Amino acid sequence: MLVYVQNKYGQPLMPTERCGRVRRLLKMGKAKVVKRCPFTIRLLYDTGSIVQKVDLGIDAGSKAIGLSACTENREVYAAEIMLRADVTEKLSERREYRRSRRNRKRRYRSARFDNRVRSKHKGWLAPSIEVKIASHLKAASGVMEILPIDHITVETASFDFQKLKADLSGLSAPKGAEYKWGEQLGFWNVREYVLFRDGHSCQCCKGKSKDERLNVHHIESRMTGGDAPGNLITLCETCHKGYHEGKIKLPGSIKRGASMRDAAFMGIMRWSLFLRLKEKYPGKVSMTYGYLTKNARICHDLEKTHAVDARCISGHPEAEPLGYWYFQKKVRCHNRQLHKANILKGGIRKSNQAAKEVYGYRLFDRVLYDRQECFVFGRRTSGYFDLRKLDGIKVHPAASYKKLKLLEHSGNTLTERRIQDVTA
Repeated sequence: MLVYVQNKYGQPLMPTERCGRVRRLLKMGKAKVVKRCPFTIRLLYDTGSIVQKVDLGIDAGSKAIGLSACTENREVYAAEIMLRADVTEKLSERREYRRSRRNRKRRYRSARFDNRVRSKHKGWLAPSIEVKIASHLKAASGVMEILPIDHITVETASFDFQKLKADLSGLSAPKGAEYKWGEQLGFWNVREYVLFRDGHSCQCCKGKSKDERLNVHHIESRMTGGDAPGNLITLCETCHKGYHEGKIKLPGSIKRGASMRDAAFMGIMRWSLFLRLKEKYPGKVSMTYGYLTKNARICHDLEKTHAVDARCISGHPEAEPLGYWYFQKKVRCHNRQLHKANILKGGIRKSNQAAKEVYGYRLFDRVLYDRQECFVFGRRTSGYFDLRKLDGIKVHPAASYKKLKLLEHSGNTLTERRIQDVTA
C-alpha cells in the first residue's frame, strides 16, 4: 500500500511503499499522521523537494466522479466519488417549511419579485449544480494536497438533447434549422401542448366518464419529475380526483418519459467547472473529450469504470494499475431544520437540532468496532450508535459507545479503501 508524504511545510512529495520506515518515523516522532484514509504523513524535518511528473485525470459526472493520478509508468492514486443526490429534495422541503412558517406568522407579506439572487448576480447557477461543481473542485484539491500534480486533464461531456429525444421516440434526428423547433413550437404553454399531444382526451378512462373538464396531472411529483412534458398526462376531472383520493389507479402503460436531468446537469456545469479549475490552477488544466477516452479504453482493452476512464483521461492508459481504489461518498454538512415537522400536544415544537458531539462522537465519524472500521450513521443520547459501511451494510444497529474507538472525524467526505483489479 502506498503512503502519501508531505514535507515539513505541507507540500506534497512522492508517495512511498516503505511502510517499515514510515512506522519508525512515526515512532521516533519525526513524522505525524495527517489523514488516515488515504494514509498521509507529514515529515517534521527538512527534506529535499525533488519529485516526478504526475498527471491527474478527472472523469466529471453528475452522479459520480472518477479520479486517477499517474506517473509515466505507474498509477499512484485512484478514486471514485459518489455525489449527493438529495439537494433538490432538501431545497423543496425547505421551501415547504418556509411557506408554512410565513403563513403561520404573517397574515400578509408583500411580494418581492425582483429580490431574487438570479436577477442580482449574472452567471448564477442553481444550488444543486453548485454543490456538484464544488464537489469536483474539492476532489481535485484533495489530490493536490497529497501528490505533486503537474497537469490536470478533465473530461466534461456535452449532450444533444433533441437528438436524444428523437432517438428515444423513434424519430429522425433533427438537422439544421430544425434545432430551433422544439416540441412545444406553436403552443402558448406546456399545458396547451400536453392537451394537444393527448388529443384533448383523458388518458385513463379514454372519455368513458363523460367529464369534459380536463386537468394536466404530474405522473411523478413536481419535486421529483418537474414540469417537463414527459412527466405530464391529461386526465379528466373525475379520474384526477379519484386518483388523488386513492379510488383509481392509472394504467400501467402511463409512465414518465426518459429523464434528461443528468444530461442537463453536465450541459450546465461543463464550462463553469473547467473555467473555475483553470482559475484555481492556472497553466495546469486542459480539457479532453469522451470519444478520445472511449477510444483509449477500447484500444487497451480496459473495463468501463470511472477510475479507469480517469486513467485514460490522464494520458497514461498503459500505466500499471494501483490494484486498489478509494471509494468516497459525499454527505450533507449540517441539518439546518430547527424543529420537528409534527407539533406535540400543547403546541410545543420539538427541537430537531442534536448536539454536535454525543459521548465524544460526531455524525459520520470513522470508528473501530469489533476489529472493523465503520462509520457512525446514527446517534442516541443513551450512548448507542448505528454503525454502517459506505455500501449500506449494517455493522450494528445499536453499539455502545464504550465499545467504540474513534479513528478520525470524517467531515462531509467519507472514504473507504477497496481492493479490486481495475484492469479486468
